Amino acid sequence: MAYGFVKTACVSPRLKVADCVYNAEQIVQAAELASKNGASIIVFPELSITAYTCGDLFFQQTLLTSAQEQLAFIIKKTSSLESLVFVGLPVARTEGIYNCAAAIFKGRLLALYAKSYLPNYGEFYERRHFTPFQQNMETRFISFAGFEDVPFGTDILLQDEDDPCLTVACEICEDLWVPVPPSSRHVLAGATVIANLSAGNEIIGKAEYRRSLVKSQAARSICAYLYANAGMDESTQDMVFAGHNLIVENGTLLAESNLFTSEPIYADIDVERMCQERRRTTSYGFSACNNNFDLDYTTVYFRLNAGKGDDFSRYIDPHPFVPHDQEKRTQRCLEVITLQYQGLAKRLRHINCQSAVIGLSGGLDSTLALLITCRAFDSVGISRDKITAITMPCFGTTGRTYNNACALARECGVTLKEIPIADSVRQHFKDIGQDEAVHDVTYENCQARERTQILMDYANKTNGMVIGTGDLSELALGWCTYNGDHMSMYGVNSSIPKTLVRYLVQWFADDKDSDVLRDILDTPVSPELLPPTDGKISQVTEDLVGPYELHDFFLYYLLRFGFPPSKILFLAKHSDLAKSYSDDVMLKWLKTFYRRFFSQQFKRSCMPDGAKVGTINLSPRGDWRMPSDAMVSVWMQELESL
Repeated sequence: MAYGFVKTACVSPRLKVADCVYNAEQIVQAAELASKNGASIIVFPELSITAYTCGDLFFQQTLLTSAQEQLAFIIKKTSSLESLVFVGLPVARTEGIYNCAAAIFKGRLLALYAKSYLPNYGEFYERRHFTPFQQNMETRFISFAGFEDVPFGTDILLQDEDDPCLTVACEICEDLWVPVPPSSRHVLAGATVIANLSAGNEIIGKAEYRRSLVKSQAARSICAYLYANAGMDESTQDMVFAGHNLIVENGTLLAESNLFTSEPIYADIDVERMCQERRRTTSYGFSACNNNFDLDYTTVYFRLNAGKGDDFSRYIDPHPFVPHDQEKRTQRCLEVITLQYQGLAKRLRHINCQSAVIGLSGGLDSTLALLITCRAFDSVGISRDKITAITMPCFGTTGRTYNNACALARECGVTLKEIPIADSVRQHFKDIGQDEAVHDVTYENCQARERTQILMDYANKTNGMVIGTGDLSELALGWCTYNGDHMSMYGVNSSIPKTLVRYLVQWFADDKDSDVLRDILDTPVSPELLPPTDGKISQVTEDLVGPYELHDFFLYYLLRFGFPPSKILFLAKHSDLAKSYSDDVMLKWLKTFYRRFFSQQFKRSCMPDGAKVGTINLSPRGDWRMPSDAMVSVWMQELESL
């Protein structure tokens, strides 16, 4: 498997009711096509060898024998495929007939899964024909279709010998619709992939409910769920089938078929991601250990050669913090803004604060901080003129950012105060023996710390609090001056990545129809600590530390899933980022990201409070606990090998 990815397929083939020979031929053809298209796991519908709607024909020995013979035919014909295939058929035993799913792989019958919950209501009457396999029944080992010692039951795991993160189990149709599905046991026993062979007919609203049910179970179980439903050729007498197939990963719908089509669906599932997510969600592990389901399971091993990722087709969002759908993005912006200002409002109420101080530079971060603070003050009933926006021009300040800062303060109705700091900084240079002509880190940081000193002291003078402006991306890279802009009394942007900051300001610009905000959005990101060139910004942040859209991508997959550098780079190469950056450029900035992320932890270890608004946060109190002196050498060794 390439970085834990496995291509999967759900197929509703053409069939004829009770014609096992025809159906087997269709299954083989469909399996060959799906395998040719790269699918390593292929799921067909319930009772796909016979068809689901055979009725009392299931009692005919001729049909049962034909189904068994055609299973053997399918196993033989698919023996050269590098695919784990699930097909459905009735399996007769002395005590009754079971509705089963056969798991086959490279000429082997790995297991027979028997259905536990048989619907016997409405249009369904499975108890008339089939015997349920109860939870208290132990797995048996039977002879079937020419194979000996085949595991037969429900509690069976199929595990890849090379990667236990790929562990597959199965349930059948109605099994999912009960309060405690067999798949809930399967996943607690270790399954990361659930195959569901189904034959659910279509009625008004059922497709929506089915989709919701599969997504919910996959999310709760932190697994991939492959749902293959009976196609339209099952439609007979009083029921209509539509072949509604679904592939879902941890609650996210990866692929879905259109109703009344026979086209297969494909999706690359990430089993490594699910293992990482389970490890991170410690309550999941507690639930698994508390139940000890794995002690009752039979494990069958196989070795899946899932390729090198050459046929990888999964959509990788280049901006994982920002929904690419405009409607969802607008909704997300409103949710984030609400979380930001409500967090600040709580702090204002708690300390009975009646004023706030913000260093307003005319850049994106301080703009967002001011807009959020205004909303917080509105929500607690404090006049906006109690917010003091201080602009502190110095050596690098340009007319564009200065004018935008002043215009924004007036537009928001806050108090604007200008405190030039050049003379104070020059005095400080004199005190510490710094040559003003030397534009080094001391030259820059003296300005940043002077600004913070003014903000803190003015907040004391006005019984207010300093609102921090730094964002999540800057914290990740350590792109802030320690005890300078690094420090505040509350950081409203501390869990907002730079790529999202821009969209949040854009939301305000559209909401307010503000030309000032639009010009701020068009201004290059810069700390403005070096003198301008011909009146224009000379210090562009992304020229120094790298593109923020790359760093935010790296940050997301490092913190959210704990992926190694090689997988993060693989994902970046398969996203739209590859349209803008070469492989070498992405690798260069990935190395920069890791070096800075590890070396700058000491700044995050003492960062101010700030509301968590997304799944990624670097607060040492809430989310991220990392030693300040941890070594990056293991990660860099992997990067050097790429």
